[in-house]
Amino acid sequence: MILTDSPHHHDSEDDGFETFLLGDDGTFPNNPGLRVILYRDVITFEAAEPAAAIERVFQEHGWNGVWRNGIFGYHHFHATAHEVLGVASGAVTVQLGGDEGPILELAPGDVVILPAGVAHKNIDSSEDFVVVGAYPPGQIWDVNTGGDDEHPRVDESIAAVPLPETDPVYGPEGPLVSLWRG
Repeated sequence: MILTDSPHHHDSEDDGFETFLLGDDGTFPNNPGLRVILYRDVITFEAAEPAAAIERVFQEHGWNGVWRNGIFGYHHFHATAHEVLGVASGAVTVQLGGDEGPILELAPGDVVILPAGVAHKNIDSSEDFVVVGAYPPGQIWDVNTGGDDEHPRVDESIAAVPLPETDPVYGPEGPLVSLWRG
């Protein structure tokens, strides 16, 4: 079952964000204990090197294993790592949590932080779409697709993934730290 709640908005003037709590839908474990965090238009950059600007922000806040690419066009999740995705160029429609989950339209400067276990899929993207991804220190991603043979291994892996020390956008004082350690 997917748990959905109304988007949570932070009260501060500049750093509005939304969160989503996604539970096991029968195919994907998702993460009923940790919220997906969505920051809209949070990273501003010069037109010349938007991906490099996003990489710098993530790395400055201790998230590494940085890559540039797209998002797989099928539901998948990582059982061994939390992941942050920042849109550098173009537009993408992403579905979270499986076939019944929320659908997000993401644009340049948007960042979504996915707890380990949360399924995500590129439904559609523009030809110029580029996303930058990164992970907390020491976390190596795997790819799972919701197969019956994945439980209980993935559930144990997801539960064992350490909480990050920092928010990939705002650092040690960022919303992720208080939301996930709450």
